[in-house]
Amino acid sequence: MIVQPVQLKTLDKELAWLDNQSDSMIQLVQELCNQNSGTMNLAGLNRAAEIIVREFSALDGELKTHPSLPMQAIGDDGRVTTQSLGTIIHIAKRPEAKKKVLLCIHYDTVYAVDDSFQSCRWLEPGKLNGPGVADAKGGLIVMLYALRAFEKSQLAQKIGWEVLINPDEEIGSPGSRDFISQIAPRCDFGLLFEPALIDGSLVSWRKGVGNFVFIVRGRSAHAGRDFAAGRNAIVAMSQLMVAVAELNTDPEVTLNVGRVSGGGALNVVPDLAVGRVNVRIKTNDQRVAIVGKLQSLVDKFNQLDGISVEMHGEFTSPPKEVTPEVALLQKRIEASAEVLGVPVRWQGSGGASDGNKFADEGLPNIDSLGPCGGSIHSSDEFLMTDSLVPRARLAALTLLGYAAE
Repeated sequence: MIVQPVQLKTLDKELAWLDNQSDSMIQLVQELCNQNSGTMNLAGLNRAAEIIVREFSALDGELKTHPSLPMQAIGDDGRVTTQSLGTIIHIAKRPEAKKKVLLCIHYDTVYAVDDSFQSCRWLEPGKLNGPGVADAKGGLIVMLYALRAFEKSQLAQKIGWEVLINPDEEIGSPGSRDFISQIAPRCDFGLLFEPALIDGSLVSWRKGVGNFVFIVRGRSAHAGRDFAAGRNAIVAMSQLMVAVAELNTDPEVTLNVGRVSGGGALNVVPDLAVGRVNVRIKTNDQRVAIVGKLQSLVDKFNQLDGISVEMHGEFTSPPKEVTPEVALLQKRIEASAEVLGVPVRWQGSGGASDGNKFADEGLPNIDSLGPCGGSIHSSDEFLMTDSLVPRARLAALTLLGYAAE
């Protein structure tokens, strides 16, 4: 059952508190965005986490911090390294409730500690430029204020909720993936606060994303005295990457050769090359097919004389499709938006989010309930500050509607 717009209208008065919160929301966005929290800046993440814990403690839930699992990565030397990641923040309220909702967003950004883009500034009234203002610290504040408004209602007692704020989404959430798997089965649906699309549309489906690393080993030799004895890993890698690129025959599937490294002194036949490929797919059937094709290429190149190839990687974010359960959740959002006089448009996206991972765990979710903005992942990133309160109202009313069902 979904509460209809005419019934939801009676709950709109519950949200009046939000109407006077714009200034405080903007100030908190600025405070968070002026603190660098690039994914690998552990000290900066810790300082950002302190701000987040301070603010979310007001919700009076059970707040705990948890270490992320360490991330493993393959370096340009072909060796596996281990990297520590930031702290996971988890808040739960009314865990015994029969009806439970997940709310999630990340607090890491793509901007490293030595990036020149470190602070906020106004581009014009209502348009704030800054690192993470839209992706996703603005969404973090929308989530916080939606919950603050929701908790002011007596209806809040009817449902429980869990909040996950993770430090590693921008690199695919390798350290918080296990935590995602733990939370998903406990909840009925999820609301995630990635930014809305630039025109205000919400994301319906998302492509799946996989990153694959190919390690080619050959045989070193003196390029002048003993050239024929060598087996050039860079040449083999070049041929392999061309073969990977030639798999781009379906417009729904893209394989991007993003980086190739190898070699050293020019008078040495190189015996090592590392290639990195980003893959995007729309359906799970495509996921199975493309992994099979990549493995076939690896098998083929392993038959070359003196050449060995290894493939590492996986689809860290499987495709997020519009299932019947997601369609039902979209109707909940649309009913709330109708009451608030906010038109809802749905659009697919080639980018992934943690919504993909929750969907893979069987949890239907809407993952673009953050504010409006654009130019994310660049020094031009901006937030339309007048979208903060409306987005918080939309999320809060959706929670109220579910509580009233």
